Amino acid sequence: MSKRAWRFLLPGLFLFTRIASAQSVPLSPRIANYQIAVRLDTERKRLEGSETLVWKNPSNEVVRELQFHLYLNAFRNERSTFMRESGGQLRGEFIDKSDKEAYGWIDILSIKSRADASRKAEDLTAHYRFFQPDDGNPDDRTVIRIPLSQPVGPGQRITLDMAFRAKLPRIFARTGYSRDFFLVAQWFPKIGVYEPPGTRYQPAQPGATGRWNCHQFHAHSEFYADFGTYDVSITAPASFQLGATGHLKSERKNRDGTQTLRWQADDVVDFAWTASPDFAVFTDRWRHVAIRALMQPAHASQAQRHLEAAKTALAYFDKHLGRYPFTTLTIVDPPVWALGAGGMEYPTFITTGTSWGMPAGMRFPEQVTIHEFGHQYFMQLLATNEFEEAWMDEGINQYYEGRIMDETYGLKSSVIDWFGYRMGNLEASRAYYAHLDLPAAEPSFAPVWQLPDDYYGELVYFKPATWLRTLDGLVGRPVMDEIMRTYFQRWKFKHPSSQDFIAIVNEVVAKRFGNRYGPDMNWFFEQVLYGSRVCDYELHTVHSRAQGHQYQSTITVYRRGDAQLPVEVLVHFEDGKEQLLHWDGRARVHRLTVTYPTRAEWAKVDPQQKIYTDINLNNNSYAVQPPASPAAKYAAKLMFWVQNWMQWLAWLV
Repeated sequence: MSKRAWRFLLPGLFLFTRIASAQSVPLSPRIANYQIAVRLDTERKRLEGSETLVWKNPSNEVVRELQFHLYLNAFRNERSTFMRESGGQLRGEFIDKSDKEAYGWIDILSIKSRADASRKAEDLTAHYRFFQPDDGNPDDRTVIRIPLSQPVGPGQRITLDMAFRAKLPRIFARTGYSRDFFLVAQWFPKIGVYEPPGTRYQPAQPGATGRWNCHQFHAHSEFYADFGTYDVSITAPASFQLGATGHLKSERKNRDGTQTLRWQADDVVDFAWTASPDFAVFTDRWRHVAIRALMQPAHASQAQRHLEAAKTALAYFDKHLGRYPFTTLTIVDPPVWALGAGGMEYPTFITTGTSWGMPAGMRFPEQVTIHEFGHQYFMQLLATNEFEEAWMDEGINQYYEGRIMDETYGLKSSVIDWFGYRMGNLEASRAYYAHLDLPAAEPSFAPVWQLPDDYYGELVYFKPATWLRTLDGLVGRPVMDEIMRTYFQRWKFKHPSSQDFIAIVNEVVAKRFGNRYGPDMNWFFEQVLYGSRVCDYELHTVHSRAQGHQYQSTITVYRRGDAQLPVEVLVHFEDGKEQLLHWDGRARVHRLTVTYPTRAEWAKVDPQQKIYTDINLNNNSYAVQPPASPAAKYAAKLMFWVQNWMQWLAWLV
């Protein structure tokens, strides 16, 4: 989810064969297979649903209970863990606590297991219990457990038939309704992930057991689920346009003025959908992918911007990571009064966000579209645990957002290039981290509900994006791309952990550089991921003295922070020649000495800005004769931008 993007927003036959093949060949271990029928009551803002789930035990052990998420109960009242942690707000949107229609809930009406070769049919409705694995809050009803009198053996399946009823909340946190716009997400009973021994951090030795990983809905958490198939039939008013995860298999008009659309999605971890009578529909294609943009009529002129951004992202990830294996992508543009539904990702289905009159030089629609599409790789194809290791989705995705934006629209102008004011994407990510009041607040590696509220975005999005760019600088882009391609190809359709990612880094770096960086790269991750060290190198002084017919120049560099990273120092001499020196970056004070026919004129630490985590770039250079102050130039530039901004606002009025 593009949480921090909202700081910017004020806001042929051959082809058919490829598509059919992509839809029919299983790509993942299909653990959870759903068949759901749901009816949307647009007047009462309710869902009536039936669900059949076939769950396969992925382990070699007996499973004696099942666990499910009931996430709509996060909005049931003010006592849920989500509401307590968030204070009833998310991304600047608040729930109106005085309006009972603002709340939402989900109730399971019945749960029954079907008979098969290994079990008898059983009514489990009275057996399920709410529990709170994370905080013990007795009022939280977002997770249930169902004990089984007839357990599920290794590799066996269990089929459950459920009936449920739900009330959608007024949109403010990823799901719900606003007027006649509906964004329906986290809306059905969804089974948790059973992690067998050897999965992520579960020990693999003999005698080890697996566990359910099924967390409560927290204020900042997103989601974690197994791969499976979804066959979903949605009944809604015939006047509404619908969009959903996967591809549309059939549609029919009903005598009661409704329509029923059936959607199919394979090898995905979730299912979301939208409905509105107002969507303007635009379509496009990138190779095997049919793209559909559901735009607000007032934003129709921006549809092409969204479609082109999606195609840019598809092409970039195809080239640098691997093929997008699905045949559809749906882009949803929420209305301005439902921005709480914007900037979110679900399999093959993303929500964006814009405003009327968005200038071409303010590329927020492109930014959000690219970011949310990136989650198709780092949330969906690499199904990381976003509760426990959110950086593996949000941080890596933020890094790729920066790469795509900067390489497509300009290094220093990718986000904003308007009336003389420019801002790049990766530099903005770095700035959010570097300008924290306390950059050493917490490591990024922690369950999200244990991170400081005020620092969540910086620690999960921007700090990891910044140190990934630093890793990129240290090893070089070709090696970084090899790392990421190896990671993707080895771990797609699985649940990787941080240690799995680090193992790939160690493997590729050792293959390409031997021991240049030591026996492994663990020292790097101990500082930037598991630790909270701060990097700040300062070029302190440059001094030259005559030594015969030459000059001996001494360059003094300080390590102001506690992070220790290898760094380069560039020395520029009076005759225009330069030398690049190398330092391991460990000592608090380090002096480099160079003998050369002319004096050193200036020096700069990290001249190519490889160490992107350096929080203070203003102290990275030192000149013997300082240049004239650039303050006047920047003041004039700022005034020019402000004047043009005011003129644009006056034109709008």
